[in-house]
Amino acid sequence: MISLSKQYTINFILDKHYSKKTTLHCIAIIHLIPKQCLKIKNLIINTNNCLNEVVPFFDSLNKELSPGFHLVDTFHNHLSFLSVNQKDSNILTTHQNRLDNIYEDSLINQNTVLIILNASIKNNVVILISHIHRGQEIIAKSVHHTMNITSTKAKLFTIRCEINHVVQLQDIAHIIVITDTIPATKWIFDTSIHLYQLHSITISKDLRDFFNKNPNNSIDF
Repeated sequence: MISLSKQYTINFILDKHYSKKTTLHCIAIIHLIPKQCLKIKNLIINTNNCLNEVVPFFDSLNKELSPGFHLVDTFHNHLSFLSVNQKDSNILTTHQNRLDNIYEDSLINQNTVLIILNASIKNNVVILISHIHRGQEIIAKSVHHTMNITSTKAKLFTIRCEINHVVQLQDIAHIIVITDTIPATKWIFDTSIHLYQLHSITISKDLRDFFNKNPNNSIDF
């Protein structure tokens, strides 16, 4: 909808927070009585009900994206990724054993926090379930349902929320993010112009504050 001209009729019909018009037209859906709404094609009603609010995606002049200030440049030894070839059964088994060991070690280490994230898509609805573990305690459990956005954006939003939560905890030195969405997490450190830039910037700011607290603080994906 953001690409449509202001003169398109549909822009007069949509609710105010979707429409490009500052003043609602008399034929806007919100002004119609139920009988009138029934005469409008379902496609228009569904579009109005399902559209997400138009929000900014980019902030290319943000300091976090400045050359020489990138998180991967200034704190490259504080973060790491581990990608696994799931087609190789031996490598996958080794990786699963490593995850078991990481979880067992975290149970006795109060300075380590696990963020466990799983995502699924069904009927255009993205469902994300996340847990935050510290020792033997579950700090938080979240279930997010969303639709009409890409799964990558939904995953980054969830990671953003959980990292923001964790970096505010006291005496945390090590964050481990366990997820099946490693490709999505790499967008966090992508300094090019992309649709997830605002999430990347927010996560980078939180991690920068976390790393500045202690030179030994780190995060693993």
